[in-house]
Amino acid sequence: MIPFEYVRARDAAGAVAAVAEHPRAAFLAGGTNLVDNMKLGIEAPERIVDVTGLSLDTVDVLPGGGLRIGAGVRNADLAAHPEVRRTYPLLSKALLSGASGQLRNLATTGGNLLQRTRCPYYRHAEMPCNKREPGTGCSALGGVSHDRAVLGASENCVATHPSDMATAMCALDAEAVVQGTDGERRVPVEGLHRLPGDEPHRDTVLEPADLITAVELPPAPEGALSDYYKARERASFAFALASVAVEAVFDGGTVASTRIAFGGVAHKPWRARRAEEALIGHAPTEEAVRAAAAAELAEARPLEGDEFKTRIAAGALTTVFGRLAGRAGEGREDR
Repeated sequence: MIPFEYVRARDAAGAVAAVAEHPRAAFLAGGTNLVDNMKLGIEAPERIVDVTGLSLDTVDVLPGGGLRIGAGVRNADLAAHPEVRRTYPLLSKALLSGASGQLRNLATTGGNLLQRTRCPYYRHAEMPCNKREPGTGCSALGGVSHDRAVLGASENCVATHPSDMATAMCALDAEAVVQGTDGERRVPVEGLHRLPGDEPHRDTVLEPADLITAVELPPAPEGALSDYYKARERASFAFALASVAVEAVFDGGTVASTRIAFGGVAHKPWRARRAEEALIGHAPTEEAVRAAAAAELAEARPLEGDEFKTRIAAGALTTVFGRLAGRAGEGREDR
């Protein structure tokens, strides 16, 4: 048993202060990642600040459109929320493709965004890992795993970010509302997570005492359709080998606008802006979509044995645009 101090926060400012004043403190919400890592012996906070009692569990329609999702909203509740299913169905689909029903009943919006990698070398306390212990090396570089990055990796880390929800929110241009020691600020989800570089132990741009209190989604573009596709080794309770989230507006058979994010291929959700630019103004034929995927994945550097990830990512994008174009051609009103 490793002892730790337990603090139950009364408000967001108090939670932030309780973490800020201790060098080895951590927030606790659903606990589906933190508690698991504590059991594995790869995280050992000396103070745990419980934020489950804060009023962060509502989903509210914003006055100008869009949604404000409390950081404490459970994944199962968010996936089932009528406004999410109606206006942002790719988010609901991404959430339902993650973990198991039992875990979705516990996992929170804020915790899901901040979950740590499932790289098997990170999760093995006896293996050298720069993410877990900076300067010890990256065992995954010469290891065997299908959970290695093909985009944006460095010689210090090839781990991938595991969140399906974060990938969907990246494609939706979501913003995280963050409470810190200097007050509240907003961080685009696209820029929330970091590439590993020389500091792979830093998953995000947040400071240790920063607390995500909500995520805000902008109003959906008029006529937008969206979808999420996840390729994985088994049909449930498995992380993505590669996934893609797409929101698109079609006009006369061409792509008028689109937002695309890949998951399972990098240290963060990967916003595919080159692919977006390649598709806007063009019909989403299989040839055009594969060319757009090739443009995005041109700088991919898969390790030996991971070359299949680029093919899966390209196929996932082709599949999603085929579905969306079919729905647009049928004149379906649901997104």
